[in-house]
Amino acid sequence: MSSYDVIVIGAGPGGYVCAIRCAQLGMKVACVEGRATLGGTCLNVGCIPSKAMLHATHLLHEAEHNFATMGLKGKAPSVDWKQMLAYKEQTIGQNTGGIEFLFKKNKIDWIKGWASIPAAGKVQVGDDVHEAKHIVIASGSEASSLPGVEVDEKTVVTSTGALELTKIPKKLVVIGAGVIGLELGSVYARLGAEVQVIEFLDHITPGMDAEIARQFQKMLTKQGLKFTLGAAVQGVSVKGGKATVDYKLRKDDSDHQMTADTVLVATGRKPYTDGLGLDALGVEMSDRGQIKTDERFATNIHGIYAIGDAIAGPMLAHKAEDEGMAVAEGIAGQHPHVNYGVIPGVIYTHPEVANVGETEESLKEQGRAYKVGKFPFLGNARAKANFSGDGFVKILADATTDRVLGAHIIGPMAGDLIHEICVAMEFGAAAEDLARTCHAHPTYSEAVREAALACGDGAIHV
Repeated sequence: MSSYDVIVIGAGPGGYVCAIRCAQLGMKVACVEGRATLGGTCLNVGCIPSKAMLHATHLLHEAEHNFATMGLKGKAPSVDWKQMLAYKEQTIGQNTGGIEFLFKKNKIDWIKGWASIPAAGKVQVGDDVHEAKHIVIASGSEASSLPGVEVDEKTVVTSTGALELTKIPKKLVVIGAGVIGLELGSVYARLGAEVQVIEFLDHITPGMDAEIARQFQKMLTKQGLKFTLGAAVQGVSVKGGKATVDYKLRKDDSDHQMTADTVLVATGRKPYTDGLGLDALGVEMSDRGQIKTDERFATNIHGIYAIGDAIAGPMLAHKAEDEGMAVAEGIAGQHPHVNYGVIPGVIYTHPEVANVGETEESLKEQGRAYKVGKFPFLGNARAKANFSGDGFVKILADATTDRVLGAHIIGPMAGDLIHEICVAMEFGAAAEDLARTCHAHPTYSEAVREAALACGDGAIHV
């Protein structure tokens, strides 16, 4: 029987970061992972491979639409689908191999297999039982589906199957207009597929600032994606390699059908805790299948903690990473804190969409007085030069104190630009602080400064 200070169950972003931080703090650590490679859903079948495909197809779009304007003449490249998938796999391998290197560097034992917790302080993997003073559950999540929709990962797929289709579909139906559906829908639209998105709500990207969501939908429609909103999917049937989606329009309860070569089910994710034995242990769970934890990520069972997608909060890799570091530092006797009010969200389409903090809708619900500063990328010299003038930066600040309460960006490099505002919010900065900070010219980041200026006397370049 092996004995450890900490055993982490799951080697996704939350789990592997937790394991590394525990090792840095002087603890003897093991991490249990049943996949053949480390990195969890994110590195193997989620965040990283999808970004590789988004990058490849964006360059294809640039070659087809913008190269000639820049004087780059010649035949647009054709798509070698097998090679594109090989590039994706190479990207996965480089990243998962990097985590394995970090485990060796930090002397973390990788226990290969699927874990269960037969009792507090014990983790079983196969026939072996290991002891640990502390157990951290970082088991992640899995794709959720709908009643009447059976996933086969060939014709009816989740994000996992969508990243390894044997051929590019002529028509793709995406069920769900959230982050995953829109990113992968963008990939296949650029590759020439007809993409139809079906969404239950009357708008895309639930929870996003409404003004940004409306603008985003217009841009995606211009790129060729089609939307059917306010539609409740009743079921999906497959026959002869084709799928038929049955749905009802909520406004009049009318029945409709839609056929496709491939159906992507992108209706969210749910915690994955199967096989851990949490019921037998008496671990408290929420109605949504999440593990209940306190402010230090401890469950009701002494010595057992949980982080990431397995607990409440946004299912984001970086949220899991922050929690992984925090629980490690808490176990070490430190006093960590995760600021859930400053966790950015990003959609990696083109243009990118990023947000942090409050939306206009949430501030109105609170009855809080606020002001808005906006600046369009059309007024940004770098963006215009790079065919990226669509979109804008929007900053929300307290009407009295000028403190930054939230920000929403749709435009080039939004996922990187948002972090300037995250840092400002962590320090309790005012919009004026951003406005008075010198920004290099010409950069996309100047649009952030201009939006901050618009919270005061007004932007300069609009």
